[in-house]
Amino acid sequence: MRLEIEQAKEFARSAVMAVGADEPTATSLANATVAAELSGHPSVGFAHLVDYLDGFSTGRIARSVQPGILFPTLTTLKVDAKQGIAQLGFDMAFETLVEKAKQYGVALFAQANSYTAGELGYYTRRLADTGLVCLATSNGPALVSTPQSRQRVFGTNPMSFAAPIAGGAPMVIDQASSATAFVNIREAAARGDAIPEGWALDAGGRPTTDANDALKGMLLAFGGARGANIALMVEVLSVGLTGANWSLDAPSFERGEGSPGVGLCIVAIDPAALAPDFPDRMALQVERLSAKGIYVAGRADCLDFVDIAPSVLSEIKRYCVHNL
Repeated sequence: MRLEIEQAKEFARSAVMAVGADEPTATSLANATVAAELSGHPSVGFAHLVDYLDGFSTGRIARSVQPGILFPTLTTLKVDAKQGIAQLGFDMAFETLVEKAKQYGVALFAQANSYTAGELGYYTRRLADTGLVCLATSNGPALVSTPQSRQRVFGTNPMSFAAPIAGGAPMVIDQASSATAFVNIREAAARGDAIPEGWALDAGGRPTTDANDALKGMLLAFGGARGANIALMVEVLSVGLTGANWSLDAPSFERGEGSPGVGLCIVAIDPAALAPDFPDRMALQVERLSAKGIYVAGRADCLDFVDIAPSVLSEIKRYCVHNL
C-alpha cells in the first residue's frame, strides 16, 4: 500500500490509538514511524510499528502516560518515560532542549524507563535541523555477546551522530554496536534467508549463518573487542547516567508484560558558540569527501511517499482491523 506522508502518519496514528494508546502517544509514534520510512530505514518504520502495537496490547508499553521532566541543572533535562514510548518524552522536552543548548552552548537529555528508542537517527536528525551538533545513545535488552563471553550481555546499543550542513540535509550517522541490528536477523528469518558470517552465534555459542538459530542465540559486536567496548560505553551513557535498566536486567521488547525500561542519552551542542561558520565548513568538507567517492550518511534524498509491504499491513490489521 502506497501512502502520501500525511496519509501514512494518520494511518500509523489510527493504528496506535486502535490498541488503546492516547493521542499524544499515537502522534509521537506515528511521526517517528513515518520519519524512519522516509529516511530509508523501513526495518524500524512500519515493520517495527508492529512491535509497538503488540507492546501496547500486552502491557509492555504504557498506553497513556505523562512523562516526568526534571531539571537537575541549568543544562540538564532528566526524563522519566514511565514505561511509555521514548519518543513522547523527547517530544515534550524538545523545545526546551534546543533552547538550553543554544543559550548555554551544550545541553544534556537523559531519559529512563521507556520502550526501545526505535530509529535513533530520528532524534539527532531533528536536533541537527535546528542547527545543533548532537550525539545520542540508547540501550536495549541483552542480545549481544562479546569475544570474552558466549552469553548475551549487551543490547544492540545503537549510537547516532548528526551535524548541520549549510544548504542541505544534515549528516546523520546511525548504527548499532552489534554487527547488525536485531531487526535484520528477524527479517532474514521470516524470509528464510541466510545471514552473513560474523553476525551471530547459535544458542551453543557456535558461529551460524542460520537466522533462526541466531534468534535463539546471540548477536556479535562489530569489530570484536572494539565493538564490545563501544557497546559498553553506549550503555554507560544510556543507563549509568539515566538510571535506566542495564541490558542484562531489561525485559524482552518482544515478549512478556514488563517494560524494557531502557535509557536514552542525548548531548546537544550549539556550534555557534565555538565555530559560527560550522555549517559552511561542513558543506565544503562534504563536497570534498563526495568528490572522492565517500558516502556521507544522511544526505540521501527523502521520499515523498511510504510503501507498506502486504505482510506488514496484514500484521497491523491483525491488531486493529476493526478500528481502521
